[in-house]
Amino acid sequence: MKSREEIMEILEAFDLTGSFRDAGELAGCSHHTVAAYVAKRDEGRLPGEGPERRERIIDPFLPKIEEWVERSQGKVRADVCHEKLQALGYSGSDRTVRRAVAEAKASWRAGRRRVYRPWIPEPGMWAQWDWGQGPVIDGRPTNLFCAWLAWSRFRVVIPTWDRTLPTAIGCLDRAMRAFGGAPTYWLTDNERTVTIDHVAGIAVRHPQIVAVGGHYGITVATCVPADPESKGGSEATVRIAKADLVPTDADLRADYTCWAELVDACDEFMEEVNGRVHRVTRRAPVEMLTEEQQRLHRLPEQPYTTVLGETRKVSWTSTISFGGVTYSVPHQLVDESVWVRVDGDEIVVCHCAPSGVTEVARHRRGTPGTPVIDDAHYPPRPDGPLARKPKPTSAAETEFLAIGEGARSWLVEAAAAGNSATVEVSWWSPRGESNS
Repeated sequence: MKSREEIMEILEAFDLTGSFRDAGELAGCSHHTVAAYVAKRDEGRLPGEGPERRERIIDPFLPKIEEWVERSQGKVRADVCHEKLQALGYSGSDRTVRRAVAEAKASWRAGRRRVYRPWIPEPGMWAQWDWGQGPVIDGRPTNLFCAWLAWSRFRVVIPTWDRTLPTAIGCLDRAMRAFGGAPTYWLTDNERTVTIDHVAGIAVRHPQIVAVGGHYGITVATCVPADPESKGGSEATVRIAKADLVPTDADLRADYTCWAELVDACDEFMEEVNGRVHRVTRRAPVEMLTEEQQRLHRLPEQPYTTVLGETRKVSWTSTISFGGVTYSVPHQLVDESVWVRVDGDEIVVCHCAPSGVTEVARHRRGTPGTPVIDDAHYPPRPDGPLARKPKPTSAAETEFLAIGEGARSWLVEAAAAGNSATVEVSWWSPRGESNS
């Protein structure tokens, strides 16, 4: 077998002399060899790199293998093909079958490979959101609402107890207020809170989501079902958030003891990830957000509250009344208006703060006459007994109580005995003499 260089020398010699014999003498080979390579060149059959491929024992069965690969969408196993080929008269080894099946699969995938085109986002145009499974707190699972602003890579992570439509709308409002405006499009997957049905492959939007879009001036779009690659930004946000916030053996994070710890952890995570230089843009997302905010739409002052339930005003006892039952809310919301709704066997209380809709309380549904109170909604009680402490109202009482703690204790015990004559301290004078 002649090398490529030797073949080119033979052909150059023939082109120079025009004679097989003369070319053979110049190239140092037989004139028959020159004639053979000239004929192959005229037929377009000059050999390429390496030796020509020899016929294999499996070549007669290749059309059948390609048929099986096509029918199985490239998933058929080589051992299955080997068994079927043996029934057709194949006598070769299974190794040869594995190689042939691998070649057929590679050829099948080459013609059907998904083509990716780099996506260059436009500022203020796209945002994405998705849900991730959060940590377990007191035996109860949580969820992580993960949003991502495409151009600036600014991320928002909000912990929630559920993934219902009111919760999702509240999280969207909070995310956009964290962005500082509303993008043109929100992209997500096809949950029932967003898409209620598919007709001929076309997603049918939930009416409340359509109303939310009209309220904020946004368009909610969904990706193709079972195709997470069409929203990779939010998928990456979920992956990063779960890796940092959910306790595992990998991150060695301790279990959360209360809801407040998870909220603080999410705030710390957002501050860290948004302040860190992104590997693609080479800039911090919080820095790019200031530029993207100029392209975001203005948010309405009031959030979308149609699905949040009914309004209630918080009393001075940090409670509200709903369905004839008294429920506690955080004491910081006294005299504020909150939204109350029923979620299964629970009562959910939300507050429309400047930062967005926030869930502030969640209780089991109670019965009339039995208040449902959460001690965490009230400030810590003072140490010691809750009895009234002596407070002087005159100069004599002030001088008497200035003696010390013993005088205070004696006064409290004497008053508890019920003898007003004993308790009277007006006789006390600077000289220690009685006025009677």
